Amino acid sequence: MRLTQRRTILTYLFFIFILFIPLKGYCFFIETSERNEDENSYKLLSYKDQFSNRSDFVFATEADQVIVQEKITDSTAIFKDLAFSYAKIDQPKLACEFIEKYIRSTLDVTFVDHIKFDQISTSEPHKQLAEKYLKQFGWLALFCFYISFVGFFITIVLNFRKGTDKTASLLMSIFVFLNSCFMAHLGLYFMNYEYYWPHTLFMFSTFGLLYGPIIYFYFKRASQNYKFKRLDLLHLMPTVFLVLLLLPVYLLPAEEKLRMVIHYERPYLTLISVAKLLSLLVYGILMVNVYVRRVKEKFYFSKQLINWQRNIMIFCAVYILSYAVYAFLNVLHLASGFLFNVQVVSLAVMVLYISYSAFVQPSLFGKLRIVKSEGEKEEKILKNTNSKYEKSGLTPSLSLELKVKLLYLLKEEKIYKQNDITLHKVSLLLDTTRHNTSQIINEHFGLNFFELINKYRIEEAKEILKGEKHRGFNIIDVAYEVGFNNKVTFNKSFKKYNQITPSEYLKRFVA
Repeated sequence: MRLTQRRTILTYLFFIFILFIPLKGYCFFIETSERNEDENSYKLLSYKDQFSNRSDFVFATEADQVIVQEKITDSTAIFKDLAFSYAKIDQPKLACEFIEKYIRSTLDVTFVDHIKFDQISTSEPHKQLAEKYLKQFGWLALFCFYISFVGFFITIVLNFRKGTDKTASLLMSIFVFLNSCFMAHLGLYFMNYEYYWPHTLFMFSTFGLLYGPIIYFYFKRASQNYKFKRLDLLHLMPTVFLVLLLLPVYLLPAEEKLRMVIHYERPYLTLISVAKLLSLLVYGILMVNVYVRRVKEKFYFSKQLINWQRNIMIFCAVYILSYAVYAFLNVLHLASGFLFNVQVVSLAVMVLYISYSAFVQPSLFGKLRIVKSEGEKEEKILKNTNSKYEKSGLTPSLSLELKVKLLYLLKEEKIYKQNDITLHKVSLLLDTTRHNTSQIINEHFGLNFFELINKYRIEEAKEILKGEKHRGFNIIDVAYEVGFNNKVTFNKSFKKYNQITPSEYLKRFVA
């Protein structure tokens, strides 16, 4: 009897052991939730690795094995179910934890806006999650798009405005265009569109190394009339290298880029940030050197142009400092807050200042950039006894500057060849008033405006008549070439300055 009881007990124990095996398997496999010490949150525990190392484990049935494997491979289902469950019992903090896990696992950022989360949609954790992943449209994004729109418009204006230095205007327009693109990209970033348009990842990062060279060569062109050489293309090599470095990233599919965005994986981020900062510092120093050299070589510039270049340097210095902070925060994955936005504001102010200057002071982008002193510093401005200039606000230094600019316009630009040139147009080119223009012509040349223009036209006509390649010209052709509208006025002016007519001049001096 006792033997039978013992066998019965052993049989029961055996069956209990058999039943315990699948339960133990689940403990090793299924990702379960364990309450933390604070009793307010849970964490998932996975024993997959422990179980996978056990080669001696045997499932009770094949069905048990299938169930366990499904739970392992579909961990996202667990995140989803737990998120729904905690939302249903009004636990927003825990629900948002599993919403985040689900998004990181599936890359589905729209999961935040699921209808089952309406109950916790007003909670602070869910608001923060929605602000992080869902499309937003705030004042900061609107500001960025406004700045980019202004910048794009100025880019067009600078390249199509007449009477400008095309090279200098092109450089400045490229600088404004790149900054405007970056502002537009920031606008998309503030709207969370990087989750919906993942191909924007690193879209404008490669152009960051162009900022320094462009603004540096603009200063050289604007201050020294610099002529570009093929060797200058070497300044583009860092940008080319960065493009080749990031090319594999650009060729990634959208899903992989989205995964990088969600997990904040930015390959070469530190390298790009440090390289751009070093580029800005190096070219910033070179830009200051060009500005200082202008002073040492005693080049004459208008006060407006000097102030313009000084202000651009100040804006660049502020931008470099703000970018240093921006790069530091970017590397630490702290892409938010006041310090992060300082770079955005500094960049926006610089674009707005350039845009404002392009409209209010268009002469800053004109061809007149540099006229070297030829002893005018020792020249004494003649005293004008005419009473109408006694109360003039034109200072001696400004009068001298305007005279030098006017000589440049006459000798280099040859504005007298324009048959519709007027005192008003010349005043605009000099960036001064008609009264000041008239005063410097009277003081420095002893002529009125039309006498000065006709004098230069006649001198040009004499050179044309003397030139071998112009022997086929008729008198009327020469008149039109130098800016006169008819032959009568040309003959009259020619005789006034030379005491003979153009025909007599040809017979007497041009054999």
